[in-house]
Amino acid sequence: MPKSDVLIIGSGSAGIFAGVWLAIHGIPFTILERRGGALEIGQADGVQCRTVEIYESFGVSEELIREGYHVREVAFWGPSSSSISSDNGQGKGMGEGIERKSRAPDTERGLSHCPHVILNQARMNAIMLGVMEREGKRHEGGGEVANGIDEERKGNGDIEYGVEVKGVEIDGARVGDPNAHCVKVVAEKEGKEVVWEAKYVLGCDGAHSTVRKSLSTRMLGDTTDTVWGVMDIYPLTTFPDIRRKCTLHSASGALLIIPREGGSLVRFYIQLPPGSTPAAVTLPDLLATAKRIFAPYELEVVHTAWWSAYSIGQRIAERFEEQGRVFLTGDACHTHSPKAGQGMNVSLQDGYNVGWKLGAVLSGVAKWEVLDTYVLERRKTAEELIAFDKRFASMFGKREGSGEEFARLFVESGRYTAGLMVRYGENRVTDVRGSAQGLAGGVVVGMRMPSAQVIRFCDYKEMQLAKAFASDGRWRVVVFGGDINADGSRVRVEKLAQSLERLARRFTPPPADVDSLIEPILVLKSKFADVEQEQIPDYFWPITGRWKIRDLHKVYIDDEHYNSGHGHAYEKFEINPTEGAVAIVRPDQYVAKVTTLDDSDGIASFFQGFLIEKPTKNGNMNGTGPNL
Repeated sequence: MPKSDVLIIGSGSAGIFAGVWLAIHGIPFTILERRGGALEIGQADGVQCRTVEIYESFGVSEELIREGYHVREVAFWGPSSSSISSDNGQGKGMGEGIERKSRAPDTERGLSHCPHVILNQARMNAIMLGVMEREGKRHEGGGEVANGIDEERKGNGDIEYGVEVKGVEIDGARVGDPNAHCVKVVAEKEGKEVVWEAKYVLGCDGAHSTVRKSLSTRMLGDTTDTVWGVMDIYPLTTFPDIRRKCTLHSASGALLIIPREGGSLVRFYIQLPPGSTPAAVTLPDLLATAKRIFAPYELEVVHTAWWSAYSIGQRIAERFEEQGRVFLTGDACHTHSPKAGQGMNVSLQDGYNVGWKLGAVLSGVAKWEVLDTYVLERRKTAEELIAFDKRFASMFGKREGSGEEFARLFVESGRYTAGLMVRYGENRVTDVRGSAQGLAGGVVVGMRMPSAQVIRFCDYKEMQLAKAFASDGRWRVVVFGGDINADGSRVRVEKLAQSLERLARRFTPPPADVDSLIEPILVLKSKFADVEQEQIPDYFWPITGRWKIRDLHKVYIDDEHYNSGHGHAYEKFEINPTEGAVAIVRPDQYVAKVTTLDDSDGIASFFQGFLIEKPTKNGNMNGTGPNL
């Protein structure tokens, strides 16, 4: 009977992202996939700004940005206000039909340093499978492991294709033992039954989840599904905005245009009339409907690369976990319409969330209770998504006057559709109540850490601060220390550095580097030319790595750059340089706490709430006894 620490059911976006985190931590896991091979064509295509930021944190955003279609503008089309005898160059054609009502930028300026792109889900998954393989190889043969946390663990990350999961059972008598393989997964491969045992199971197997059904978990919400037709086509058309993201509302229906990568391919989403059933929909039906919506513009399709019809309801699972051993992610626990481009993005962030927490727990870094925060955070996110989607879908489906109304809704909802409005509440890894939010109004506790241009001190490289927050399992303590040449600021930074170093050593297992679990980042508000390396406390340029070389890449200056201007990071983050601030950033780039430079006790108390203290070589606990 095969065993694995973690079984991931489904190799979609959520399953892959969870697997990547497990590979980073060196945790043995296996992905069971019903399909015979990797995804070749995916229904999802929209890659929101936040998702590109996450890919950037793994070092692979360049591929998305290079290959994807960049969404810069959205055009909103609605019923013509009058008959036009000839095209006047303003997007109006002859006769009754549609006209362009307005345009808007797709993404609010300054919202993210990453763009909104369009790229097929199969390609998205392939990129992350490459990351998973890369991280797994780092653990083979007992070599260097992520964060130096546990050199005995080996990551495998096998994907078993052609496996049909039949059921999941939990041995409730053993769930209290963290080391018990108390979850049994019964499956079938090549006509033979195979039974796996696992410590944890992640149900990432979609809207018809076998894992969810095995747990008798109901989906709650709308009982009437909306039927959608989707086509990837190569069009010949007189429609002027065919290479621009558009919403079209006409007397013949509503249609969403998503230009695809490559320059010619275009995706149409068509909401079909009430009473439609996916099985009854044909490709000629979809083409005929699209032509009516496009009138008076001509539309011919020279090739259809892919098409489908499917029904989507707005539902959420009554539970996202079972006995702390089985967790549901993505479409297995929430479904909604495709119109706002949230499906793949929200699903992969489910896997991203549960993955780093499960990796931290199984590698002995964090307490078991950290897993409870997955349900608290992602259920709230799913509920907000369903509420948003209901409003968005209702407006999209309207006919009369919907062009102008929908355009207003789209602009108002821009931050949400970019994936940047997720805000986690108070829990074990997010200290909302204990934070001094007023010190950094632009760094909101519970939301993703924003970025701004800064200058890296060691090499004068201008860069986005977000690039300092790689997805590698580490927590960051970001110290906004003000001007290091001001006596008050320098003393406070030096005192805090001493405290943070003692704290880091308490939770970092020897002989791992001092920055392998809690990494310090220093952002100064000084004149670049007036700072010397020797002024920086040693903790912010520690001796690390195989060759025991000082890491000089943790100090940044918010100042004018020769070629790239000023990032005004302190201004953007609303931090007073005289007071300064400390922001604790989670491994998933969400802000866990904002506090003062003098709050070393509060910072220590926060980490004590979920990290596991490590013994020193002589058996004492780090931070206690003679080794302090």
